[in-house]
Amino acid sequence: MDKQDVAFIPLLLKPFIYQTKLNMKLILFSFVVIGLIGLTSCRKKKDTIANIYVLDENNVPVDAAMVVLYGTNTAGTPQQVAVFDTAYTNTAGMATFNFNEIYQLGQAGVAVLDIKAQKLNKVGQGIIKIEAEKVNEETVNIQP
Repeated sequence: MDKQDVAFIPLLLKPFIYQTKLNMKLILFSFVVIGLIGLTSCRKKKDTIANIYVLDENNVPVDAAMVVLYGTNTAGTPQQVAVFDTAYTNTAGMATFNFNEIYQLGQAGVAVLDIKAQKLNKVGQGIIKIEAEKVNEETVNIQP
């Protein structure tokens, strides 16, 4: 092989070297895109919970009180209320509501709901703001 043949070899390999560099850039770009998609789409939403504590006139927890959370139409137009849920308090006077089905990731807010608690002739009312992916708590006192 003479000197002229050796000088010709890099010219022959130049398209392959260029193609290899292009493929490496494409592979790197693909990994970056897949990584970004994986990071943003794998976020699991946390629970959105409301705990309502019911106390009597002596600030004693009330067992088996009925607690109703409901939305109120504030627009003044006839429209069906989206949230209406009932639970009963445990021995610690706490009723728990789970709003995971209502809240969706990316949603601006969840709800502001009215509370009605009752056991026999004792009744109490309140309001709770449900914030996304938190344990929201409110206390309602019931009295005759």
